[in-house]
Amino acid sequence: MSSFTVAALEAVADTIVQNKELLTSLDAAIGDADHGINMARGFEAVRVKIRAAAPGTDISGLLKLTGMTLISTVGGASGPLYGTAFMRAAAAAQGKATLDPDGITQIWSAALQGIKDRGKASRGEKTMLDAMEPAYEAFVEAVKAEKSLVESLDAACEAAKEGIEYTKTIIATKGRASYLGERSLGHQDPGATSSYLMLAALTEFCRSQQLGA
Repeated sequence: MSSFTVAALEAVADTIVQNKELLTSLDAAIGDADHGINMARGFEAVRVKIRAAAPGTDISGLLKLTGMTLISTVGGASGPLYGTAFMRAAAAAQGKATLDPDGITQIWSAALQGIKDRGKASRGEKTMLDAMEPAYEAFVEAVKAEKSLVESLDAACEAAKEGIEYTKTIIATKGRASYLGERSLGHQDPGATSSYLMLAALTEFCRSQQLGA
């Protein structure tokens, strides 16, 4: 499972690096114009760290390593937020050798709560939570409806995309974007976008592995 987890995390890293310019351009409109640059730097470091991890490092260990690396290498608010999410996910993954939809639900819930706790944020404030929370809820509902893993992840991705669109319609009340007030209207949130990109990468990875398709 460790090689599988490494490959999944590398798929996320690849997607973030490939979308560095998009994320930076979105952040230029309402932030410091560094979200893509910071996230790409962080996940490039993650790629190095997880490849160098001791053979047999379990899911929890790899998630913890990812979180610690993001905290230490990603600037701005994104590093602590995403880093905390992965650290909380690691704690929830303790003792899990494999991940089924229920296990993913537990880990995702812990990661989501970590972002809320660290950012003192909630949905509707034009942040990554506007994509992540509805995506989580859609995943849970799909799992309850006995959808396959990939189908459940697809539902989550659709909800996350709707969340991104929603961020265009609201005024930012958190972070640098909040300084713009009404001028933040019409712009999609970079953090919501990077959250969606990570989820989409994991979804496509699971599809390529034919996991519960």
